[in-house]
Amino acid sequence: MVRVHLARRAFVTFGLTLLALAGPALGQSDTFPNRPITIIVPYTPGAASDTLMRRVGQKLGEAVKQSVIIDNRPGGGGNVGAVAVKNAPPDGYTLFMGHSGTHVFNQVLFSDHRFDPIKDFAMITPLISFPCVLVVPTEHPAKTVADLVTLARSKPQGVSYASQGVGNTAHLLGEMFQAAARAPMVHVPYRGVAPALADVIGGRVDMMFSSYLSAGGQIEGGKLRMLAIAADNRSPLLPNVPTMAEAGFPGVELDTWFGIMAPAGTPAPIVARLHSEFVKVMQDDDVKKLLLPQGANIVTSTPDEFVKLITTDIARISKLVKEAGIKAEAGGPN
Repeated sequence: MVRVHLARRAFVTFGLTLLALAGPALGQSDTFPNRPITIIVPYTPGAASDTLMRRVGQKLGEAVKQSVIIDNRPGGGGNVGAVAVKNAPPDGYTLFMGHSGTHVFNQVLFSDHRFDPIKDFAMITPLISFPCVLVVPTEHPAKTVADLVTLARSKPQGVSYASQGVGNTAHLLGEMFQAAARAPMVHVPYRGVAPALADVIGGRVDMMFSSYLSAGGQIEGGKLRMLAIAADNRSPLLPNVPTMAEAGFPGVELDTWFGIMAPAGTPAPIVARLHSEFVKVMQDDDVKKLLLPQGANIVTSTPDEFVKLITTDIARISKLVKEAGIKAEAGGPN
């Protein structure tokens, strides 16, 4: 009898201990959120992604009945903001607008990894992706992707392609295209997308992969011509523009994506609540009206699918960088 009594007592004590340990997390999730939420955006105020997150934050605040603060932390290719969130309390009140640059490209191309892209974050959901279009100057002789490849093969130095720097989406797509076309192409990196597009428009560079968000004004103004879109499907915004696969070069596709993350250790019920709210916000008509005319795709998914997206992209880009001989740099991005 004594043994049974002691066993029951131990079981009750163990159960109470578990409840005590779970109590804070359960209490947090039951009342979450009960104060303002901060979303760290790794860009300057006024940038396209900042404008997007302010609209999304406004809608999130309306849904959860709390203020949502946008905290701009530019620098280090997005790593400054990422580290700030990594070190924040894992309570759901500090979130990060991560993107393919912070969680894929920087991880592959630089040796100073200030955070682990998977272990240091609780993934909530991707939000949007921006596919790139292949553009040439309006007066360029190439009217199709095949024309461009034929031109490249006819010249000893091939054709040139611009990007906003080493290791970004435009550069990596250029490397993919060169490999798929088996034609000589010269990479011309710039400090930013604006000067890169300016030199394409001026005919000093043959082509560039650019998001429609960046190049749309020049396309609509008749200064650039689209040859294809580097995505797995045609864009609803650009239904007459073929994919690179349709143009004869499958595999030349790479989106720039943006998503929401929290610090690792954020309680699962809070992650689930945030996931649910962000998915609903991205289906809001006002948010869609802002995004879709800019060529953006809404790509919300589960936290597990978000992790898979990042790990798959890292493996793919690592292979590309190795095969193309792109040099990873010491230190981190500026």
